[in-house]
Amino acid sequence: MAQRKILVVEDERSIAEAVADRLGAEGFKVSIASDGPSAVTMCAEQDPDLVVLDLMLPGFDGLEVCRRIQADKPVPVIMLTARDSETDKLVGLGVGADDYMTKPFSVRELVARIHALLRRIERTTSSAEGPVHMGDITIDPARRRVIRNDEEVHLTVTEFDLLHLFASRPGVVFTREQLMRDVWGYDDPTGERTVDSHIASLRRKLGQDAVRTVHGVGYGSGQG
Repeated sequence: MAQRKILVVEDERSIAEAVADRLGAEGFKVSIASDGPSAVTMCAEQDPDLVVLDLMLPGFDGLEVCRRIQADKPVPVIMLTARDSETDKLVGLGVGADDYMTKPFSVRELVARIHALLRRIERTTSSAEGPVHMGDITIDPARRRVIRNDEEVHLTVTEFDLLHLFASRPGVVFTREQLMRDVWGYDDPTGERTVDSHIASLRRKLGQDAVRTVHGVGYGSGQG
């Protein structure tokens, strides 16, 4: 397997180097960008497998970086924020981040989340059978593409995985805790808003009926 490439976007040099050193020891090929414009340029040039993205950056912030790098094709993003603000986190998820961590954070935990995110992408692609249909939505796991009414819908990595899980198990209602385990790959008692944010984004892109809410329980496939 080709060496996985990680782009670390962080203007605090000590943090960037600590993360890069640990990822390098894990076998990743790591590049560092220290501002918004260079992050966008390097992402276009290097086509990384995953981006670790700080929210507060010179040039323009991590939210704008995330918008720009997600414009052409999905790239997994874990966002770092120095502010423990629910708004910051939800806005970050809304522009295409798959996960977030609040500073100060454990580098070991960050690496664990990176491995979990990359593993589920590989698992979905390698174990793919044929396209899955959910009403007028067609999900192609092998190519990680979603088509609705003959038009491709651009989903982030996590949005795709959520939709694919719902479509693969019609009639099943998942709690938020189950979704954190099955999609994100870890337990997080504070992850309720993370799940809700991704569900809201799916509905914006595919319509309110794409995901069914069972009040007091959780979420499931929306279209029959």
